[in-house]
Amino acid sequence: MVEDREADEGFATLLAGLRVGETDASALVFQRFVRRLVALAAQRLDAETRRLSEPEDVVQSAFRSFFTGVKDGEFALEGWAGLWGLLTIITLRKCRRHRRLAHARKRSDELRRDDRRLERNRDSAIDREPTPDEAAMLAEVVEQLLESLEPPERAIVELTLQGHDTRTIAHRLERSERTVQRVRQTVREHLEHVIADEAAERPK
Repeated sequence: MVEDREADEGFATLLAGLRVGETDASALVFQRFVRRLVALAAQRLDAETRRLSEPEDVVQSAFRSFFTGVKDGEFALEGWAGLWGLLTIITLRKCRRHRRLAHARKRSDELRRDDRRLERNRDSAIDREPTPDEAAMLAEVVEQLLESLEPPERAIVELTLQGHDTRTIAHRLERSERTVQRVRQTVREHLEHVIADEAAERPK
């Protein structure tokens, strides 16, 4: 009973130190649980997540949330077992969050790669050297197209014809890259359609 009472008093002192941000109290908690929490995080992070976050990063984030929460009075702790349980929950939540972020970033990177590949493929369709007849026909088509566009879209096409890429155009015109890509795609499809029609009508 005496040992239990002393343990309770020792934990109460520790908790009081944590609530006022005492370095010694924080260090004691960190040293006591860090290895077990890192091992736990290592089991929960897949290879994709580890490309961005190591288990130690997740545990550091968990401890920061814990120490901040204790000082803000968010947690009611009654002993070492309860403290371990709380740190476990926080660490598992951090693992889930890091996994979601890593996989969301992977999907975003894949979409950007697909966009760049699609843009390169579309560019190649009209990048070849045109014949004199095609050049004259395209010049007329482009002129008519520019006249039919609203000023914002016309500016995108004009900068495209000057050789600027999507990111540069978006930055200069303060438009989103998606908007610039959409306009460029529409123009390319229109020009490709005109070229295809002209080729079909040309004598064999």
